[in-house]
Amino acid sequence: MQLFLDTTDIGLLKELTATGLVDGVTTNPTLIAKSGRPMLEVIAEICELVDGPVSAEVAATDVEGMLAEGEKLAKVAANVVVKLPLTRNGLIATAEFAVQGIETNVTLCFSAAQALLAAKAGATYISPFVGRLDDHGADGMGLIQEIRAIYDNYGYDTEILAASIRTPAHVTAAALAGADCATIPPAVFADLFKHPLTEKGLEQFMSDWAKTGQSIL
Repeated sequence: MQLFLDTTDIGLLKELTATGLVDGVTTNPTLIAKSGRPMLEVIAEICELVDGPVSAEVAATDVEGMLAEGEKLAKVAANVVVKLPLTRNGLIATAEFAVQGIETNVTLCFSAAQALLAAKAGATYISPFVGRLDDHGADGMGLIQEIRAIYDNYGYDTEILAASIRTPAHVTAAALAGADCATIPPAVFADLFKHPLTEKGLEQFMSDWAKTGQSIL
């Protein structure tokens, strides 16, 4: 499963991409607003740091506006993926971008029926919001499983990008449910490395090694 970072924090991206484990980045209008910087500047800088897909979201809600904004975003860098809302207009724009060969990430997906439409429109990625569904008493991971089954039934190429990830357990569950990728906050990415037994075991190993007085070098 590919791991994307959901952030516009350049400092964190430089630190975390150094692990070699970051496959891409997703952004949204909220994250761009928090950065306090011009959107195109931020996207261009992220694309220089990351070789994989970088999702940049349109702000327009009409088809003509989405197409114009998406085309402009796609010109920022070769790895930009145009992010579109899962609305009727968003899917019309998605279908047009598919014809143009521009990759898309259809976001704000909350049902398997919506995911089916996105795949039919030719979306490159579908982003079901698992955490937000859980917040409302629904089964976010169950949605991932439903989408996986539908896409497998009909051979759709659209990749399932689990979004609204809150914990490492969410990442594990998404992988088990068949998601192709997950986009996660930097804090959750950092937590993936951690386990108290790993830390305890390493502490014991280092203590025992120190007692030998040896050096490998």
